[in-house]
Amino acid sequence: MTNRHEQGSGYGAVGWAQQTGLPGVVITTSGPGLQNAMSAVGTAFCESRPLIVLSPGVARGAEFADVGTLHETKDASAMVGAIAEWSRRVGSAAEAVAAVHEAFALFRTGRPRPVHIEVPLDVLEAPAGVPAADRRPRPLPAPEGGDTAAVAEAAALLATAERPVIVAGGGATRAGATLTALAERLGAPVLTTLNGKGAVDEHHPLALGANLRLAAARAVAEEADVLLVVGSKLGEAELWAPRLEARGAVVRVDIAAAQLAKNLEPAVGIRGDARAVLERILDALPATVSPPRALDEVRAAILQEIRETAPATVALAEEIASALPEDAIVAGDSSQIVYLALANVLRRSGPHALLYTPTYATLGYGLPAAIGARVAQPERPVVAVVGDGALMFAVNEIVTAVEQRLDLTIVCVDNGGYAEIRQNEVDRGMTPVGVDLVQPDWPALARAFGAHGERVDAVDELAPAIRAAIAAGGVRLVHVVQPAPHPAPEEQKDRP
Repeated sequence: MTNRHEQGSGYGAVGWAQQTGLPGVVITTSGPGLQNAMSAVGTAFCESRPLIVLSPGVARGAEFADVGTLHETKDASAMVGAIAEWSRRVGSAAEAVAAVHEAFALFRTGRPRPVHIEVPLDVLEAPAGVPAADRRPRPLPAPEGGDTAAVAEAAALLATAERPVIVAGGGATRAGATLTALAERLGAPVLTTLNGKGAVDEHHPLALGANLRLAAARAVAEEADVLLVVGSKLGEAELWAPRLEARGAVVRVDIAAAQLAKNLEPAVGIRGDARAVLERILDALPATVSPPRALDEVRAAILQEIRETAPATVALAEEIASALPEDAIVAGDSSQIVYLALANVLRRSGPHALLYTPTYATLGYGLPAAIGARVAQPERPVVAVVGDGALMFAVNEIVTAVEQRLDLTIVCVDNGGYAEIRQNEVDRGMTPVGVDLVQPDWPALARAFGAHGERVDAVDELAPAIRAAIAAGGVRLVHVVQPAPHPAPEEQKDRP
């Protein structure tokens, strides 16, 4: 697929990867083409997404020449290596094949993160003779089930816990069935990060959703006598708090050993594949099923906090959520409609149904990620929900979706510019600058790209318009103006 900007190619590949579990692949030119994809590489690194970026480079012997060749770059591999897991400049076709094998080994047995392979132009143009045996997929080791003693210690802690709680991050999303069985055995509530959203069906009686950023939800985790954290670094961007203040014993499970002590020191740390480790813990627990925690009061407190945080935005998000089919995939930017509201009110039954970047928090991601998701999941409805400021970062990709003849609904929530930054400026006694944006005629712009566009003038018209857009098919943009601005909550001030 040819996107209209390499940034869109990168974000689309990331969205595709989340749906398939396979690495997305982006091929760029050297120089500016490669550099245009860098925000997608940064996103994939922060959010742990498998991504391969392939680019040509100057011929061998011409490195650092600074003689004015086309797309000349001082050190492309070093540039990408600064934000990717690794970058390789290969010297032969055989080295290129070896680098691809190394990338797949990382994606399948480690923390999936982006890699870059640069192929010099003279290698790219030369005949290549790589033996067939070297090109075949390599066998993978069995998933690591963790240290036996550590698994036993973790099981002993959980077996005697009176108030166990599970926190699931992005590293737990492909262990959903085992995670659910463990939660049911322990009677333990499950909270997730946004990257872990849907690891346990959010309609399950023990699920408390992707609400760790809310004080009412964090309190549940912090008051646990044993807290099991699976596949999360518990970063500030996922918590909207400096750290999780756990009062009880902490058990952490992660594919990457370096993650086990980040931001919260564990009593027991287990390096291994989430599903394999949780299966071993489950096997080591008594067969007796613990009674589930009563969570109605907690859910009510969480919902109250959601609605008090940003009432107008939450009301709009609830309208959007009410219009979406249960199997819909939603992609969003770092827009208020997403991070203040939709991420909390939208309940999904499986993982990777909300595509969002909570750590890198980028604008321009939602639409191309939705395109990638739609290509990967042609039978599921896909909806991009973006702010007006965010959509301008990727509006050119509407024509990509049209060209690919995709069924894709785009909901543009228009709050007149960069509302949160505006509020932060006002809070500091500043005259707002650079935040009130000139707006295009969004429906007309969509039509100019060959899509359908319509404006919704009342909130209660939004859900019917979204349902109609999904049912009609094709690329359709629904533009709605947010009724009233609101101040950002205290914990959101100073967000990057």
